[in-house]
Amino acid sequence: MDNTFERTYEVNSPEETYSLGMDFAAKALPGTVIALIGDLGVGKTVFTKGIAKGLGITDNVTSPTFTILESYYQGKMPLHHFDVYRIGDPGEMEEVGFDDCVYSDGITIIEWAGLIEEIIPKGTFCVKIEKDLSKGNDYRKITVTKTEKEGYLS
Repeated sequence: MDNTFERTYEVNSPEETYSLGMDFAAKALPGTVIALIGDLGVGKTVFTKGIAKGLGITDNVTSPTFTILESYYQGKMPLHHFDVYRIGDPGEMEEVGFDDCVYSDGITIIEWAGLIEEIIPKGTFCVKIEKDLSKGNDYRKITVTKTEKEGYLS
C-alpha cells in the first residue's frame, strides 16, 4: 500500500516562501531528501535558504549551479544542496557524492530533481513550486508530496 502525503500552500511573497522553508526544517528528520521542481526563478533557492535558516545555518546559501553541490555543517544537522541543472546524465551524480549525501544523517535538497528522477530515492519529499501570474508576480503555489512509489516527480 502506498502512503501518500500531499499538502498545498499558497504564498504571495519571497518572504512567505522563505518562512515555509523554515517551517519545513523545523519538522525535518535526519535523512530527509527534498526534490525541488519548478521553472527558473520560482523560488527554489529561496525555499532552500529558509530551510538553511531553520536548521541554524548562518552561511550565505546560494544555488550551486556550477559546483553542483554545496554542503553546510554548522546547523543542527548537515544540509547538502544540489543543483543538477547542468547534469547531462544521472550517472554523473555518483562522481559528486550523491549517495553519500542522500543516505546521510543530514537533509539533502535537489534543485531541478526531475532531471535525475530515476535515481531519486523512495520517500523523497517533492516540492513543486509554480507561478500563476494572474494572481500576482509574487504568487506561488507550493505543493509538497511524499510517496513511497517511484517516478512521481514530474
